[in-house]
Amino acid sequence: MKGRGDRPARVASLLREEVSLILQNRVKDPGMGLVTVTDVTITPDLKSARIHYSVLGGEEDRLAVRDALRRSKGFIRKELGRALQLRCSPEVAFLYDNTYEKGERIDRLLKEIRTEGESEK
Repeated sequence: MKGRGDRPARVASLLREEVSLILQNRVKDPGMGLVTVTDVTITPDLKSARIHYSVLGGEEDRLAVRDALRRSKGFIRKELGRALQLRCSPEVAFLYDNTYEKGERIDRLLKEIRTEGESEK
């Protein structure tokens, strides 16, 4: 069978855009806060997609958004099927992306090292 080329990457990009729009405009769940879709990975057969997201706010906001995404998963999949017009709509799984928190922690540690170095001089 011939290689699939970059189709999964193109579909993942479309999924990222569409999921962002769906979350902003169509999901009416009260637990849905400020969500950013950071990345989408999709299997080569286009049947399963992992949607990585981050949340602006604290731990309580993150948990509320996680629950809202779980409740809205079927609706989001249905809306994706309509928007993308694929043969079959991919099964979606939402995964929290904590790279922002990791980056903040690294920045904080670097500042601490810098201030310790200046205080030793």
